[in-house]
Amino acid sequence: MQTVGYKGFLLYGHSIEQQDGFAASGTVVQDGKLVQSSGVLAVYQSDEDAMDAGVRWAQEWIDFHA
Repeated sequence: MQTVGYKGFLLYGHSIEQQDGFAASGTVVQDGKLVQSSGVLAVYQSDEDAMDAGVRWAQEWIDFHA
């Protein structure tokens, strides 16, 4: 799991190992409370790419909704 602070939120990029790669998802948290989570975004070939995709999704979600 990758954690990044962004505009007062904590963003989490998740990677879940699959048979064909790593599933990416993202989570947005503020003040210890869940704000939004993505579900599976895509499957990537590397763990790091999947976590990065989850963080990018969370940043985009904040930029659009906050």
